Amino acid sequence: MRNVYIALVAILAGIVILFMLQNLASVTVSFLTLSITLPLSLLALLVYVLGMLTGGFAWQITRTWVRHAARPRR
Repeated sequence: MRNVYIALVAILAGIVILFMLQNLASVTVSFLTLSITLPLSLLALLVYVLGMLTGGFAWQITRTWVRHAARPRR
């Protein structure tokens, strides 16, 4: 089973590397007065990481609210 996981990770890594190599064109992203130019693959990676961070935070705060709402009051 361990070999299956290693194979899946290797395949996923290969797909990610292939995506990065095929998307080296630069794009410019602007927000208000800020502007940055970077490769599309790096932008996709940054958006993914930002989504993981904000999604994890939103999930944690929701769990905390539910836990506090379910707690009996004294």
